[in-house]
Amino acid sequence: MRGTVLVWIAAVVLVVAVLCAVLAPWLAPYDPDRIDLMNQYASPSAAHWLGTDSLGRDMLSRMMHGARTALLGPLLVVIGSSILGMLLGLLAAWRGGWVDAVLARLFDLLFAFPALLLAILAVALFGKGLVAPVIAMAIAYAPIVARLTRQLVLAEKQRAYVSAYRVQGFGGGWIALNRVLPNVTPVVGAQSTLNFGYVLAELAGLSFLGLGVQAPQSDWGSMINEAQVGLLSGHYLPAIIPAVAVVLVVVAVNILGEEFAERIGGNKA
Repeated sequence: MRGTVLVWIAAVVLVVAVLCAVLAPWLAPYDPDRIDLMNQYASPSAAHWLGTDSLGRDMLSRMMHGARTALLGPLLVVIGSSILGMLLGLLAAWRGGWVDAVLARLFDLLFAFPALLLAILAVALFGKGLVAPVIAMAIAYAPIVARLTRQLVLAEKQRAYVSAYRVQGFGGGWIALNRVLPNVTPVVGAQSTLNFGYVLAELAGLSFLGLGVQAPQSDWGSMINEAQVGLLSGHYLPAIIPAVAVVLVVVAVNILGEEFAERIGGNKA
């Protein structure tokens, strides 16, 4: 019962975050970039539910608009890494031999570089913003998906239905893409759900360092960075609010990902 309640709470948190991101232009009470120097560090009130920041900008509006980049980046990384990783893992397991050996060494090489380090390197080469870190992290997370896919495909290759399709004259490529890959996708999807939380935290950290989304565009990580000045004068809310949002979404995604994985494992058993 307790686990079910946590899953529902996590689902609500994630749904609220997604709705805020999608509907931000219509739900946000103010322009997120509207500066009001006469209303700096205002406390939460009916006019500003979460208060204002050092420039008098409405925190609720900036949080809603910031959710768009905070969630879009990880989503693109997960989609990119999942597609690339599943195709490479499927190729390695299905072909075997030297193809498997070469890809295994490539995965080992990529594993030697943390995703955040690759993202920083990409920013150094191609400039700040969201595009370069997303591409770098998608490449960095692809080996995680690829290794899992490879293990699953190797197990699927031994199942009777694969031999049955071969006997019927279906080609190996058709069997791999149309029958084996769909069977392993749910398990890979559960892992990718967990990756979403990790990527969200890492991209927020990159923005906090000033290497990700750039001002004045709203982003939870950059909002924490901008709020550092106010900490010295006792204005904690502009830093705490986006930090709590990052933690809540990451925890919610992890809970849902673990629940997804357990359900898939239970169904396969």
